[in-house]
Amino acid sequence: MVTGRKSGNIYFIRDAAIHAADLDTHVIHEVVKLPSQFRFGGNITINADETMIVGLATDPEGKTIPREVPDSARNDRLARRWSAGTPMVLYTVDLKSGEVKRIHTSNDWLNHLQCSPTDPSQILFCHEGPWHFVDRTWLIRTDGTKLTQVHPRTIDMEIAGHEFFSGDGKTVWYDLQTPRSVDFWLAGYEIATGQRTWYHLDRTEWSVHYNISPDGQLFAGDGGGPDSVANRSYDGKPLDPPGNGQWIYLFRPEKHRMTGLPEKAKDLVKTGILKSERLVDLSKHNYNLEPNVTFTPDGKMIVFRSNMHGPTHVYAVEIDTAEAK
Repeated sequence: MVTGRKSGNIYFIRDAAIHAADLDTHVIHEVVKLPSQFRFGGNITINADETMIVGLATDPEGKTIPREVPDSARNDRLARRWSAGTPMVLYTVDLKSGEVKRIHTSNDWLNHLQCSPTDPSQILFCHEGPWHFVDRTWLIRTDGTKLTQVHPRTIDMEIAGHEFFSGDGKTVWYDLQTPRSVDFWLAGYEIATGQRTWYHLDRTEWSVHYNISPDGQLFAGDGGGPDSVANRSYDGKPLDPPGNGQWIYLFRPEKHRMTGLPEKAKDLVKTGILKSERLVDLSKHNYNLEPNVTFTPDGKMIVFRSNMHGPTHVYAVEIDTAEAK
């Protein structure tokens, strides 16, 4: 399911067609039927002006190209799915005409579709699988052009993922570890310029998911459970004492000053730190359920889900948007 930013309708696939549910009237109507080959296989999303659905499916015209799985990963479910080499297709559906277009095919496991909140022609998706096996995060236009790898890995066991757009659609942000379980960053890639910004975090501040306020001034994180990468050594062993932090965090970014640099330094990564504030104690939360933090549109609250009191509920916590003293 995906929510339209313009109408607030909920779009979903049912009975080989895309439907929309009006949350005010509760009326559900069929929007467009899907060709038989695109009925199953992956998630859908909708572009900023709600003129186009973007979807993923297994590709009936493709050929399976399996990969070899390293012995160390033979029992890893994600590695087996990654290595299958199933042909997949990224497609668009024009909601007015019903026209379906194939815009990208791959034997990589395509997943995590998102559309830009502001640019109707910008798509974000990933190559799914064990993060240290894949070059995960990619951009593509709705016409199939400008396929762009957001983060090329440069060292062994470097991982990056859980990508998301900034509110203005200009930047892709993602969790980055250099390498896994050692050095933690929230990294950004500016789409128009390719400029990179990395904000460093302490181990205890690492979060399953991050998000950004609508005005782009604050970040939030939902912490990590005992089985998270933050509580593991480089070789995968649990830390003693534990290294994870189970909190809803508010982060204020601080960039390092970069003045007087020569012209050739313009492509360097800009770095900084995230100053954290603990908002909600999640020590009783079972992280088999991911909290998934989200800012409210006015930027005054953070919404998340939790089972910290037993049943799963949706919670909101107020934040102080003033600059920390």
